[in-house]
Amino acid sequence: MLVSLAIRDLVLIERVVLDLGTGLSVLTGETGAGKSILLDGLGLALGERADAAMVRSSASQASATASFQLAPDHPALALAADNEIALDQPGELVLRRTLKADGGSRAHVNDVPVSATLLRQFGQLLVEVHGQHDERGLLNPRGHMALLDAFAGHAALLAEAAEAHAAWKAAAAARIAAEAAAERDARDRDWLAHAVSELSALKPRPGEEAELAEARSTMQKGARLAESLDAIDTLVSAADGALGQLRQAARRLERIADADPALQAALDGIDRALVEGDGVEASLADVRARFTISPEALEAAEARLFELRAMARKHRVEVDALPALAADLSARLAAVDDAGRGLERLRAEEARTRAAAERVAVRLTAARAAAATRLDAAVNTELPALKLEAARFRTAIEPAALGETGADQVRFEVATNAGTAFGPLTRIASGGELSRFILALKVALASTGTSGTLVFDEIDRGVGGATASAIGSRLAKVAEGAQVLVVTHSPQVAAAGAHHLRISKSSGATTVEPLDTETRRDEIARMLSGAEVTAEARAQAEKLLGA
Repeated sequence: MLVSLAIRDLVLIERVVLDLGTGLSVLTGETGAGKSILLDGLGLALGERADAAMVRSSASQASATASFQLAPDHPALALAADNEIALDQPGELVLRRTLKADGGSRAHVNDVPVSATLLRQFGQLLVEVHGQHDERGLLNPRGHMALLDAFAGHAALLAEAAEAHAAWKAAAAARIAAEAAAERDARDRDWLAHAVSELSALKPRPGEEAELAEARSTMQKGARLAESLDAIDTLVSAADGALGQLRQAARRLERIADADPALQAALDGIDRALVEGDGVEASLADVRARFTISPEALEAAEARLFELRAMARKHRVEVDALPALAADLSARLAAVDDAGRGLERLRAEEARTRAAAERVAVRLTAARAAAATRLDAAVNTELPALKLEAARFRTAIEPAALGETGADQVRFEVATNAGTAFGPLTRIASGGELSRFILALKVALASTGTSGTLVFDEIDRGVGGATASAIGSRLAKVAEGAQVLVVTHSPQVAAAGAHHLRISKSSGATTVEPLDTETRRDEIARMLSGAEVTAEARAQAEKLLGA
């Protein structure tokens, strides 16, 4: 609901604040008082196009602020959340637009700067302004199907259609992806087969690189140790090595040991040294045996490691990823070979889900056709009382591409005279007819709860008497489920309002005054009789207000 509208320095308005309530609010005043400026101010706050010429001549800028109080599930609050616009109070939304005299403008929602486009999106969710040349709301064919569906009340069928459409789209996407993959893999089949063959022959194992690297390192260390042991063995065990020299010395001492006791002692020392030397020789032999490395084993380990790393480089993966790659490429090769059967299954699923979506769409079309018959009858019942006796209304339903809302295109059409062809509202209806057609539609759609705040600009132009009374009563009926603001010159329409605001101009400035019971009677009497309010006019005003 629009709670208030504050306007500053706009054309003739220096400063005006409108406090608005629920139900039907009427705005009246003499011609030229500035009623249209108030609507211009509302349009400015809602993000409509503005002209710098609208800024009051003595001011540097104009501003319009529209404050709303909304239900928790209102789509405008969801739009605010999507754009990270916080609420100062639950359900409160404040739209503000500032227009500079040099043509620049700024837009804010809850004091958060926003683009003019985003402000307009908020405005379109919050208020429907219906004037003679308005092309939003009911005059926009893009929204006609949603209005018909709301009138029909088949939300469950719509949800079923959306679900069936989503299933079909998912099946189609799976088929398209599979076809693309199959086409890609078919082009690469020779490469796949060669790669799988190479990897199958290589048989890489998880962790094999680390094992081979460790084994190679161990064998390389062993080879270097063996070289050192060979040199030591030469020094110790060779014929001219240390032990060989000692053995020669022992044999010579044995021949002369009897010559002197000291020689026997020397021989005994050499024998002890030979015993120790034999132990050294045995230890060296044991170590050498343990570190003897087969050159073939080292070569094989290095060759295997080279093959693994070369294969990994070829496929641009780590060596440890080769087993998984082998499995993946094998699966892709198998998929290529099985692609025909898999694609047939996916195509069959796509056909099945599309047929299911089409069946739901057929039911939805039938439901819409039945609802359209009821809506047409309801609207056409309203037209004679609104001085549109020769006019006819119909809901045209035409085939469209299958989508999440079925396979229909819905458009509201009218014919204003007998024998004339039906056409879109905006092309066929003219002047006040447009607003009256919209009012008839709103009355028919009143039970759907599709309205929030509605503004009608001079819907009663060119009519009076019983027709104006009919317009007033129907506006009041629509206002039972929505907030309705109407700018009117008709006393019959003004009398139907729950709230009455009078716009007047004094000393070149426009003011707005809420009317109480007595001042309201006088205003309606003025509308009935003109500048001079007569007793008869007051009596007629009392009659209208009491009706």
